[in-house]
Amino acid sequence: MERKKLLLIVNPRAGRSKSRGPLYDAASIFSEAGYLLTIHNTAEPGDATETAAREGGDYDVVVAAGGDGTLNEVISGLMRLERRPPLGYMPQGSTNDFASSLHISGQPAAAAAAIAKAAPRRLDIGRWNERNFAYVASFGAFTRSSYAAPQAAKNALGHFAYILEGMKDLNSLRPYRVRLTADGEALDGEYLFGAVCNSTSIGGLMKLDPERVVLDDGKFEMLLIPNPKTPVDLQNLVLALLNQHYDREGLVFRHVSSIHLETEEELPWSLDGEYAASAPAVDIVNCRQALTMLL
Repeated sequence: MERKKLLLIVNPRAGRSKSRGPLYDAASIFSEAGYLLTIHNTAEPGDATETAAREGGDYDVVVAAGGDGTLNEVISGLMRLERRPPLGYMPQGSTNDFASSLHISGQPAAAAAAIAKAAPRRLDIGRWNERNFAYVASFGAFTRSSYAAPQAAKNALGHFAYILEGMKDLNSLRPYRVRLTADGEALDGEYLFGAVCNSTSIGGLMKLDPERVVLDDGKFEMLLIPNPKTPVDLQNLVLALLNQHYDREGLVFRHVSSIHLETEEELPWSLDGEYAASAPAVDIVNCRQALTMLL
């Protein structure tokens, strides 16, 4: 019987302080499970995307080993294919929000064992203009910290690196005026922060109730934080966020499948923690059950 082929795409920079030994253990588990294994170490940003798009179709399974950015790149490459092989994920980064949502182990051997025996599950994938994202597209306050924190700091400090970087944004905290339509509902206004996600965790800092997040229903969870008009408004917003009361007055929380946003301001975005340049118009679409993951 011909052995199934598995392509393991590894970002050697992600979690660089971690031992490489567990990855060898994971490779052994895949081999013992009957896979003919090929390992590709990425050399530069974009390499994982190009490798997945160029070679992914020749394999029965593709596995991403790295942080959320690596996973984003691999998914972006697979989304170019007509026949997309099932995807596995071995989180190796400092903040692995998507893995947390899916209860994927941060131990490579445990993650590999789960992939080897897992049942396939269809998942929604987001499209932001011509780019893809696995779990979140965000703009505004603290968005910069997700991609600006140095890799060395992420490796050493994990979530704390994002908090430190986010503190730099406090002095420049300001609202962005946008024209936004979500599933036909007009939500024009000034917002400090906006996120469209398919995850229970955003940036390792903001949590959503797992009971309210369904990863294959064709819907995103959208959270908008309006610009507070008074100190009392600001206090209420902070309390609502700290207590995860996203339906409280002042916050905008919706389950939506598509968003159109326009702005005349410079509005950089973060897609799965990776930088996306400002665009005058952004269309975000939920590609329902576009990818199969082994969970």
